[in-house]
Amino acid sequence: MRAKEEVTLSERKSRREFLAGAAAAGLVAGLPACTSVMAGDGDGRRPRVISTWKHGLAANEAAWKVLSSGGSALDAVEAGVRISEADPKVRSVGYGGRPNADGVVQLDAAIMDGATRQAGGVAAIERIKHPISVARRVMERTPHVLLVGDGARRFAVKEGFPEEDLLTPDAKAAWEKWKTKNPRGAEGKDTIGMVAIDKQGRMAASCTTSGMAYKLPGRVGDSPLIGSGLYCDGTAGGASATGVGEEVIKVCGTFLVVEGMRRGLSPTKACEAAVARILDGHPENGKKQVGFIALSPKGEVGGACVRGGFSYAVMDETGNAMVKVKALGD
Repeated sequence: MRAKEEVTLSERKSRREFLAGAAAAGLVAGLPACTSVMAGDGDGRRPRVISTWKHGLAANEAAWKVLSSGGSALDAVEAGVRISEADPKVRSVGYGGRPNADGVVQLDAAIMDGATRQAGGVAAIERIKHPISVARRVMERTPHVLLVGDGARRFAVKEGFPEEDLLTPDAKAAWEKWKTKNPRGAEGKDTIGMVAIDKQGRMAASCTTSGMAYKLPGRVGDSPLIGSGLYCDGTAGGASATGVGEEVIKVCGTFLVVEGMRRGLSPTKACEAAVARILDGHPENGKKQVGFIALSPKGEVGGACVRGGFSYAVMDETGNAMVKVKALGD
């Protein structure tokens, strides 16, 4: 494994100056410079995977097994995030994820093939450990993009997915403690999103989460929504989001990132522009965490976030490493 690396932004202006500069230039000028991480010679033929947060390291390892053996980016992004879905220590995804206000675990997930722009998702699905795989079945075996609630669960069962109790003892205890504390609403948790490019230059993205802890039953965040929690177009790049999903939805965040790359922005600058859009004219959003990651068809990676503490994991033939992202909204 290579030594831990950091990618930092250059010294930036004040928040007001940053937003003014970004707005004045539309999306490009005035954004602080960054160091980009390249995939080899940048020819789009050397595999690479990027994912959100520290638990992305384990997810990357699973995705890399697919990519390094010549497998597809689509298979890789499904296999990768399944690791987080099955890990009860990851409290914001799949099995072990924090439940809604009624104590029920409801999961959201989506997947997108950058080569075809085909996509599938499920939202508020219950009792299914791997919603990302159900999302792929929606994409490949139905004429639809999104199935929700009991309809999504019934589809999953019909497709052979077992029903399971996803509320772990730890998650149940945390929910019961929350109930006794005069609950004030949902609490944010960390999604896992992933984008990959394979040896053939094909791209894909995935995103899966249990959503905000103790959310209102039926709440759907950005994760299963194409153009919000994730977006991938092999001609321009792929992106995924994490954080307060409502704010990502309002700006179509990952679509904004990918369109920025289409116009020539680097992945990091495209992510910064999306963060600027969230903050512009809404200073209250500076108290909410949102983070974006992006991967270009040339193998460049980047990210940006509103508040400090966000990081992503990136893996290629040189190893698997965490990259810290400097906040733009603090």
